[in-house]
Amino acid sequence: MKKLIPLFALIVIAIGSWWAYTQFVEVDPLPDGLVQANGRIEGDMVSVSSKYPGRIARITVEEGDSVSTGDVLVELEAGEIEAKVRQAEQAAEAVRHEVEAVSSQCEQTERDAKRYEELYAEGTATKREAEQAQLADTVAQEKRTAAEAQLNQAEAAYDEACVAQDEMTLTAPSDGIVTNRLHEPGVIIAAGSPVLTLVNMDKLHLKVYVPENRIGQLRLGLPAKIYSDAFPDQPYDATVSYISSRAEFTPKEVQTPDERVKLVYAVKLAVTDNAEHRLSPGIPADAVIRWDESVEWAKPRW
Repeated sequence: MKKLIPLFALIVIAIGSWWAYTQFVEVDPLPDGLVQANGRIEGDMVSVSSKYPGRIARITVEEGDSVSTGDVLVELEAGEIEAKVRQAEQAAEAVRHEVEAVSSQCEQTERDAKRYEELYAEGTATKREAEQAQLADTVAQEKRTAAEAQLNQAEAAYDEACVAQDEMTLTAPSDGIVTNRLHEPGVIIAAGSPVLTLVNMDKLHLKVYVPENRIGQLRLGLPAKIYSDAFPDQPYDATVSYISSRAEFTPKEVQTPDERVKLVYAVKLAVTDNAEHRLSPGIPADAVIRWDESVEWAKPRW
């Protein structure tokens, strides 16, 4: 039994030494000219919402569905807007009849004014009769102009109501993936309340954090390679699209080969081509950024 105790102690020491080595040994760095970093894939979220309040009648998509620009996603019902459309249509129709009646009257007054002008020239009508006919025509023309202006206003109000009604059908503003379905049919939503959120899978970026002592080597437009755990042998091309102007403390979820590094800068790497949409928001990934074109690419080393 006494012999087993020293053996157990040796095992514990060996395990402890191995753990310490893995924690503090420095991994061979990448060649000078390359910078490695890691982070998570992100995308620009787009909210699908209505300008007007209403009840959700139908939602045509589920979370994870792919959509194309213009696809119908949500249909809303709003009795107030539907009533405005009917009222505006009836008002426009009434004014339209008024314009038709005034136009017919103008045709008659134009004929009368011309006829009395000819009769006055022939001497068979008095000057007063000719002037009265001309005055009647002028008044009729003014009434037609006013009626036509009123009709334009009524038709504009109808068009505006129809636009509001059309906007109760929410369509996809761009291609993308449905990431969140925030409400269900039957729910009454307020104006501006989002119903769905989308992300464009063709416009993703990897947000990484670069140590303070390496940020000076980076500039916008530099090429990068992105590696994901799911496809370690298939790097994705990217370019540096954003470099923060302010340093921050290293986020807890970010790995750094040098734990002494405390200040880092956020950098975004825009994915050039997300083939088959294999990359998606939330996926952790590693990146290698090349700031010296003469240096060969290498995989990340952690």
